[in-house]
Amino acid sequence: MMGNEDSVMLPLVYGKAAEVARKRLEHLETWYHELYGEAELEFYSAPGRTEIIGNHTDHNGGKILAASITMDTVAAAAKRADGEVHITSEGYDKEVVIDVATAAETPHCEGTVSLVAGMIVAARDMGYEVGGFNATVSSEVIPSAGVSSSASFEMLVCTIIDHLFNGDSIPSADYARIGQYAENHFWDKASGLMDQMACAVGGTILLDFSDGVRYRKVDFSYDALGLDLVIVNTGKGHADLSAEYSSVPGEMREVAAALGVKNLCETNEDVLLENLEAVREGVGNDRAILRALHYFEECGRVDTAVAALEAGDKAKVLEMIEASGNSSWKWLQNAYVASDPSEQSIPLALALTEIFLRRAGAGVCRLHGGGFAGVIMCAVPKDKTDAYVDFMAGYFGAQNVYRTGIRQTGAVCLGSM
Repeated sequence: MMGNEDSVMLPLVYGKAAEVARKRLEHLETWYHELYGEAELEFYSAPGRTEIIGNHTDHNGGKILAASITMDTVAAAAKRADGEVHITSEGYDKEVVIDVATAAETPHCEGTVSLVAGMIVAARDMGYEVGGFNATVSSEVIPSAGVSSSASFEMLVCTIIDHLFNGDSIPSADYARIGQYAENHFWDKASGLMDQMACAVGGTILLDFSDGVRYRKVDFSYDALGLDLVIVNTGKGHADLSAEYSSVPGEMREVAAALGVKNLCETNEDVLLENLEAVREGVGNDRAILRALHYFEECGRVDTAVAALEAGDKAKVLEMIEASGNSSWKWLQNAYVASDPSEQSIPLALALTEIFLRRAGAGVCRLHGGGFAGVIMCAVPKDKTDAYVDFMAGYFGAQNVYRTGIRQTGAVCLGSM
């Protein structure tokens, strides 16, 4: 069992919640021994993520402000000698079992087994070592709801592979590419890299996808603004909405193609406006043009927010967060599914939150993540947090209102304890 000599990583990663984290890991340790027998275990953690500004820009080479959050996925893991990967996750009845040597033959679009197989294939194709291991996994990241439970899991698996077989040498950007490859080629999901990067790196980061993956740390937290971050799950997951998500980058690229480029990062808003009549006629889809305009304006908001942070202008940052959310709702149009207008859980949650914040006199809210369903975020004044949680719990249930915050550590091995 875990000893009393807590790893120094626990307080570093979890702060005041270190003891709660320790109990979660002890549970995983006991469960591991029940399933797989005795082993010298090491423990791993990968956070979920929050998007601050930059909704649906990564896939077209745009900019994003994103951060890891305190919700995370954790694992206890150890090597096994036969070259097989065995993963058992809490809440899932079926164990994932993959032979590393034949991972490429794993059927696609069959859930977690396909995702893990795709990651193994990607890691090996990129020149990294992959061997067999057992793992027990537990997650508090809300599934199918816009805080990247899948990316959190992917970055957890990357951390295990990196630590056990590659000496902690794999760069964060390659973690993200491994996860993206698995989603693109084994899940048939047109995922970008933002989710994975935010989960892998930790803290708040400025991401620029115009030339590969570039990022730098940014000094931002809601705490510093006197706000708490609250995530509200509207109660409808988005696991069945892949076509809706894929339509966003697809339509943006239709506009890009009409302007003679592959992605929108290769052109600019002025070029689109100068050629709007021809693009509109050629594309034949006004929503695609609105989504392209959202892209350009959203990247500009990221730049404005970063400049405001560097200048200490907190009010401007909040203004950009609010403007980003409004653009997602009105221009990007991912607040609900157009083919099912009776289901508008995201707009309803936003409307209720806007009423609360107007009465409170401060705070901002926005659609969060991929959209169409899932969650919203609210940055609420700390002295109003309890009231907001109670207010939203009355409509969506207390189990769907989550207090969280920005975590400074990304995907990491916590040690052996």
